[in-house]
Amino acid sequence: MADTEAKLFHIEILREFSTRVFVHLGVPKSDAMQAADVLASADLRGVDSHGVARLRSYFDMLSMGRINPQPKIELVSSTLSTATVDGDNGLGLVVGPQANRIAMDMAEKAGSGWVSVRNTNHFGIAAYYVLEALERDLIGWAMTNSTKMVAPLWGAERMLGTNPISIAFPGKEEPPIVIDIATCAVAYGKIEMARRKGESIPSGWGIDSEGLVTTDPDAVVAGGALLPLGSDRERGGHKGYALAIMVDMLSCVLSGANWGPFAPPFALRHEIPTRSVGKGIGHFFGAIRIDGFIEVDSFKRQVDDYIRVFRATKPAPGTTGPLIPGDPERQAEQLRREQGVPLILPIVQDLRDISAKTGIPFD
Repeated sequence: MADTEAKLFHIEILREFSTRVFVHLGVPKSDAMQAADVLASADLRGVDSHGVARLRSYFDMLSMGRINPQPKIELVSSTLSTATVDGDNGLGLVVGPQANRIAMDMAEKAGSGWVSVRNTNHFGIAAYYVLEALERDLIGWAMTNSTKMVAPLWGAERMLGTNPISIAFPGKEEPPIVIDIATCAVAYGKIEMARRKGESIPSGWGIDSEGLVTTDPDAVVAGGALLPLGSDRERGGHKGYALAIMVDMLSCVLSGANWGPFAPPFALRHEIPTRSVGKGIGHFFGAIRIDGFIEVDSFKRQVDDYIRVFRATKPAPGTTGPLIPGDPERQAEQLRREQGVPLILPIVQDLRDISAKTGIPFD
């Protein structure tokens, strides 16, 4: 099996292995199942950089005591529709879902719920949380800051995280609109995947240590940085930069987490900040009751109509026409549930190494 070749694994095998690894590392069974579910969601939806490919980092951080396996998650301040949650340095895969549930519970009672979270860690794919909101007929929001990876517009060093934003709107007969975007040109995980596959990256994704645009993923990793969404001023890089700041404000400044270059690292190889301005990293969740604005079925029918109108758009040359946000992930999930999740050799090797160290069978 070559590095770039992929082997297929049934999602339940990956889910069970992840659950058992988390339990081995001291995470309670229910929390371990929750964490594994978030990873499985990423693998099913084709977000390969955030599924079991991340298990190595969770394993290392938990093994070294850098993440608390049994956090006491605390509501530190609240109103009827807002709250700040302290995650006690727990797994973001556990803290995030609990904070999201708080936001959704508030929305069902007060019309909307908004929760900012501090003292937490990497929470997986942002779309996981808004999909949970859809199950309760709510419009969901989710965002998080992360380790510094991104240069600000006209900057030549890492200062911001990839700072993703997700929001979802339910349809009635059509699938939901699920928006899940990083505020940088590309998620850092895609740089990692390109490295593992020995591939170059498109121009506009990142810069090297001198601040020059590069197509070499190794140059981005070795002292370079990702670029904001839009990449440069002429292509709208100021917009991605501004959105990243927005995520920092809502996820970190509002909760008391570390913002910008002070966010703690998720992987051991990443640089540890020279000082702290808060606790851990931060998330922000929102949930909105549709019937606080319009009758739910009426809203869903309009979403259906919206989707159909856009699907009927005249296609650009060489394309099949516009996609609806969430289409690629939904299609990937259908395929992967049937055929399995493709994992390239370096990821399989990581999982086999974890298996050898824990005694938990894999492959």
